[in-house]
Amino acid sequence: MKITYRNPQQPTDMLDVYFDIPDTDFNQRWQTELENLLTWQYPLEKNYCFMGFAHSPRNVDYLCEQINIAIAQINKFNATGAWQHAGLKDYCIDDHFESNTVMYDSSYGVAKAVDNDPHSNLGYCLKHDAMNRLHRYFEDLQGEVWGLSSYYKTADFETKYAIRQLNDLCHELENYVMSYRKLHVEPYWQRPSQIMTWLQAPRSDLQEQDYQLFMENDYDRELGGVYLHWAQVGKTHIEVFRDEDGQDVDDVVCSTINALRYYSGEFDIEWGNDVTRANAPWHVEEQAQFVQWLSRNGFDPTDPKLSSGFIKIGQCDLQRSFGTSNGEEIWKILSSYLDVYSIEIGNTVGKFDYMWSQDDFAQKQIDFMTPGYIHSSS
Repeated sequence: MKITYRNPQQPTDMLDVYFDIPDTDFNQRWQTELENLLTWQYPLEKNYCFMGFAHSPRNVDYLCEQINIAIAQINKFNATGAWQHAGLKDYCIDDHFESNTVMYDSSYGVAKAVDNDPHSNLGYCLKHDAMNRLHRYFEDLQGEVWGLSSYYKTADFETKYAIRQLNDLCHELENYVMSYRKLHVEPYWQRPSQIMTWLQAPRSDLQEQDYQLFMENDYDRELGGVYLHWAQVGKTHIEVFRDEDGQDVDDVVCSTINALRYYSGEFDIEWGNDVTRANAPWHVEEQAQFVQWLSRNGFDPTDPKLSSGFIKIGQCDLQRSFGTSNGEEIWKILSSYLDVYSIEIGNTVGKFDYMWSQDDFAQKQIDFMTPGYIHSSS
């Protein structure tokens, strides 16, 4: 597989990156799904693609600007009275996001926490209160997948897009700030990644034998590794374990956990340095604690159907693509090419000749998502 990346600020400047995809039964089925996405020209989600690149032009200032643009659109629609006419209350967001409202500046000290004191050396740490407010706005206005909010249903297309932006930008900002702090404190452990998803991507049921692949790879991640994208909503077992800091949960929380049922041609690429059982003792320890947590909360850790892990699909040929296998050098190179221009796999090529840096990008995204917007309004 070859992905051609493009410099969004100099569109003629491109970079070819090569991936080895072993010829296995699952990979053949996954490749068929990906080829269908390329052949039928499904729109690639470029607005939520590159996460945690500390040298990205999509930095704190840019992301805050985009958040404020989304808020302005929501407030503009609120001022039309359409929500009030539908029997809803005013929803005007009296909030403004800037770098100093979402991230502590260097005056707080940029170094590791002293004696594990979480309130020491907060420089370039995320301000969680701001992110919680932002996500609450999204939850209020969007609702849940199984129960969309009346605000979302009655919004016009531009406002539906703005509501979705609140969520996407919130998570992108969280990832960016985390890597930006790592850049200054522990540069080796920055966690850049790439999420390759398509709008309205079709899904297929995982087959019985596929679940064993989760067990084989477990939660290991390797620099340049290609992993199956989690093609459904809901929290995984490991996410709940981490969110709850390893504490036991009640039956209500357990019932909300989703094991993976589907796969698509979508995939993720890990651009962070290796975190594997072979090189990270803390990773081994966490996995042991996770297994114990599963057992205590009524889950069988030996059951492949829990889909505990990542299915690895392939691996980037780092030397061929970048001339180095050093993570920090690769991040510097790739940070100038944070746009996917084309994907070539087998005999199929798909091109995506639109960029997030273009003035009409938002309108193109709205056009792509119009069928879904119409459905959600009915």
